[in-house]
Amino acid sequence: MTWGTYSTYLIIAVLLVVAPGPDTLVLLRNGLAGGRRGGVLAGAGILVGNLVQGSAAALGLGVLIARSQVLFEILRWAGVAYLAVLAVQALRGAVRGDYSAVENVTRRRGAGVRRFREGFLSNVTNPKVLVMYLSVLPQFLTPGVTTTLDALVLAYTVGILGAVWLGLLLLVVHRVRDWLSRRRVRRTVDAVTGTALLGFGVALASE
Repeated sequence: MTWGTYSTYLIIAVLLVVAPGPDTLVLLRNGLAGGRRGGVLAGAGILVGNLVQGSAAALGLGVLIARSQVLFEILRWAGVAYLAVLAVQALRGAVRGDYSAVENVTRRRGAGVRRFREGFLSNVTNPKVLVMYLSVLPQFLTPGVTTTLDALVLAYTVGILGAVWLGLLLLVVHRVRDWLSRRRVRRTVDAVTGTALLGFGVALASE
């Protein structure tokens, strides 16, 4: 794999990473509710999910899942169900508008694990991430020439770039958190987030 090939891959990877999706919304919501720590934990979960899916694609497991209608459908509907759960939580928060106990919930035992889990599941149950790997990676792999290590490097590049991008978003959220924490703004954010997550779920279900 040459540097020219890798540079081309980097450009495509950056474009894929900055495109908004469920991962972005999950990170922003956790960053707002749980502060910097909550956002970092959600981002760590997203990164691990990305690395799991990237590894599956690079090692050939992703192809088996994509070719198995049953496995792919199970993964797809698991993703739909989880997006629906997150959407309902956000919309319920928007309707109630009660954020007085946010800090206490953030410190509650298990809150960190929950935020990591939300990030991980939002990514690993999204078959679109796996399909992205399976559609992009082969374009940069040469049978009999490209090694497994090369494939893993390409796959992990997306995960690392994604983590950097989400980290930058988290910094922005942290800087304007006081404004975003206003009740009216917070309810609007939850409403938009819930609606968008629901939209992603409907789009995933209709494919």
